[in-house]
Amino acid sequence: MTILRYIFAPKLFMEYGMGSLQKMYEPGGLEKFGDQILSTLSMMWNIGYYSSPLIVTFLYRRGYLVADSISSLAKFTTSIGIIVVLSMCMRGIGRSQSRSYNKLVKALEQARSSNNSEEAKKSLRLFDFDFKYWSVDFDVLNLQYEDGKKISPTSSSKRTPRQKPFWFSSLPCEIAAYIAIHTFGIRMIYPGSVKLLQSYLRPMLVAGRAKLIEEEHGMRYKVKTVDRNDIDTVFVDNRNKSINGKTIVICSEGNAGFYEIGIMSTPLSLKYSVLGWNHPGFEGSTGQPFPDQDKNAIDAVVQFAIHKLGFAVENILFFGWSIGGYSSIYAASQYPEIKGIILDATFDDVLHLATPRMPASLSGIVRLAIREYVNLHNSEMLMDYGGPVLLIRRTEDEIIAEDNRIETNRGNYLLLNLLKYRYPNIFQSLQITRIKNLLTKPIDSNANASNDDLCMSRLITYASDKGKTFPMAIGEDYNAEVRTQMAEFLLKKHFRDYKSTHCTPLPDDYFTIPWDIPTENGFVFT
Repeated sequence: MTILRYIFAPKLFMEYGMGSLQKMYEPGGLEKFGDQILSTLSMMWNIGYYSSPLIVTFLYRRGYLVADSISSLAKFTTSIGIIVVLSMCMRGIGRSQSRSYNKLVKALEQARSSNNSEEAKKSLRLFDFDFKYWSVDFDVLNLQYEDGKKISPTSSSKRTPRQKPFWFSSLPCEIAAYIAIHTFGIRMIYPGSVKLLQSYLRPMLVAGRAKLIEEEHGMRYKVKTVDRNDIDTVFVDNRNKSINGKTIVICSEGNAGFYEIGIMSTPLSLKYSVLGWNHPGFEGSTGQPFPDQDKNAIDAVVQFAIHKLGFAVENILFFGWSIGGYSSIYAASQYPEIKGIILDATFDDVLHLATPRMPASLSGIVRLAIREYVNLHNSEMLMDYGGPVLLIRRTEDEIIAEDNRIETNRGNYLLLNLLKYRYPNIFQSLQITRIKNLLTKPIDSNANASNDDLCMSRLITYASDKGKTFPMAIGEDYNAEVRTQMAEFLLKKHFRDYKSTHCTPLPDDYFTIPWDIPTENGFVFT
């Protein structure tokens, strides 16, 4: 029984406070040998899983998938099973001789015996180990009812699910779309959910977590969603270190991004309190990054920030990079009182990115798969949020633009759709054409600055008199020249250009609280 504790103990990656951040836990002796065998078998399994259609086809053509081959298959699987058992035993014996593993196992047993009390968790926080063994720190279902009333986000999406007639003639395409998106499709859209990639990146992820925990004094938490996924999060509390620390920045990473090596570094350098999380299926998070699971994940993270960490909704700022913009926009639509949302290198609609990357003959199936299962339509969802927004465009973006051409950047369309919706009387055909022309080159934020004060005065007067509800009716009585002035002013207030490719870290000076319309007494709606 003693060896079993070590055989089934979580995999240890690092013991904190033991020297260099880059030095991971190194298994020795039997543990190292057993780990190598198990890791090799695991990699072979993953490769076999993703290439299973090819393998099955090959075996079938060679005549191996017949009754006479069952005995050979049984011998092969039995041999593999024996190798796995022996490797696990070697690993367990090796771990039992490790000082670090003895400390980890002792800490785990103390945590279980004390029902995972906060005091017992302090000992566990000295280790970085397989996250599935970590106990839940916050369960969103525990907040569903309070004083007999259900707790829910402060608003809900105004949009109803798409409904379309069902035709038997479209059934083959429906089946093909379902199979495609639930096998390779979701992994193409979110490559960070591929376990092989995670295994390759693990040393960097562990080192990144160590930096957040040891240098930034971060704490790792497990948050359970309403659909029972576990979300891997880390929180850095700077409330007692700076004025910015009173604001918490919730960071949503890209489709191959992880909080360990992602966008948290920018707000951290400005001493904001920061909460990072990994999409479902990424590193320690369970599930798969389908939109419904991702929405439940970001909602649970926000509830965690409010009810566990103690931040007011109006002190929350969402920061989304690339595909993480979808998560941030959804959360903002559910919590409209937030301080604002920063969208960096974000697109308008994932369909326009997916279609060019697939054969033209499959465009119908691609559209069906996206709209039915991964409908990341940021422009549409952003209309459900009426608070401050800042969009950052990468002028040399190679991911959401065609051939690095700035005029094809999908962030242009996201910006235009936002401004047309919020200020329909200002952004008429002449002004839309003008803004489209401006977006074909980097925007000069100081251009026509002489008109800025007058444009601001018009907005302040309107908002103070009639409120700030979108779409806003301002501009009904403006002539074309004034509309153009206002359009260019609003463009600069909602938008910034950064000369960079898609994956470059965002510099500090580009990370600012999004602009909002002040009232006559200087108060800003947030």
